[in-house]
Amino acid sequence: MEQELRGALAALVEGLPARQATAAVERLIASYRGRTPTESPVLRHRADVAAYAAYRMPATFAAASAALRALAFRIPGWAPGSHLDVGGGTGAATWAAAGVWGAPRVTTVLDWAEPALDLGRELAARAPAGPLPDAEWRRGSLRGGGAELAPADLVTVSYVLGELAEEDRRAAVDAAVGAARHAVVLVEPGTPEGYARVIEARRALIAAGLRVLAPCPHDGACPIVPGEDWCHFSVRVSRSSLHRRVKGGELPYEDEKFSYVAAVRDLGGAPGVPAPARIVRKPQLRKGQVLLDLCEREGSLARRTVTKREGPRYREARKADWGDPWPPEPGDAAAD
Repeated sequence: MEQELRGALAALVEGLPARQATAAVERLIASYRGRTPTESPVLRHRADVAAYAAYRMPATFAAASAALRALAFRIPGWAPGSHLDVGGGTGAATWAAAGVWGAPRVTTVLDWAEPALDLGRELAARAPAGPLPDAEWRRGSLRGGGAELAPADLVTVSYVLGELAEEDRRAAVDAAVGAARHAVVLVEPGTPEGYARVIEARRALIAAGLRVLAPCPHDGACPIVPGEDWCHFSVRVSRSSLHRRVKGGELPYEDEKFSYVAAVRDLGGAPGVPAPARIVRKPQLRKGQVLLDLCEREGSLARRTVTKREGPRYREARKADWGDPWPPEPGDAAAD
């Protein structure tokens, strides 16, 4: 699915003026650092949207894919029959859902920026074998606390909450909870501010009766204190030549850091169980040992040292990655 998306992006933004794209990218960077007024859309013009597609969509797709894969791993056999992407813009999370679950589904992308929706439609049209041939691209605002969202099995809210004022953020999360028949997944940038927004949303999900399945192994208070540290993960994103041109980078990849929460209610017979523990920092390899920082089911943080004397478990620890469940489970990245 990633290649289909990249192909559609390349065809769509070919010929984008570099100077115009760079100016739009700089403004977008400022918005993700919290300096964009929330009373106006971040993506206001065609140039903004095209720059966003080249600059941010591959990374947003990768982060959303990682969060949705984590949810899918916790509930094997379940797949959403419908998907509502709240504030979805150009549709990165809907492409991600198609990559995770494959089969077509009833898909609605809701956003208040008409240029973003227009470009999302165009991307879908340029990939006729892609995941969104029948998606509905609907204009609507989350501001003012009056949003009523159509029900869907899966509701995603990715890289949106930072654009909203505090009251609107809470209303948007409440609306997403109200619309979700089965699952809600929220993704934010992996910054202290993004983590704080995710933790606020996580509390609202739990208060509404949903169960957290990922990344947390528990429904208790997060042991990581905002302002002192933050829980986030990382996914590597390949840069196309177009991506490097727009961003002005030389490396063939970048690491997208993100925070997320995935929570569920009734799953129709697929209850879902969180991981026993989650690796919350990059594992540290030492001579004859691996240091793992874990968030555990008891709701606490702990450092686990796995030594060479532990044989197979040591080999598993050497393959383990930031964000993986621990101990490894059949089918997860560390066990494969």
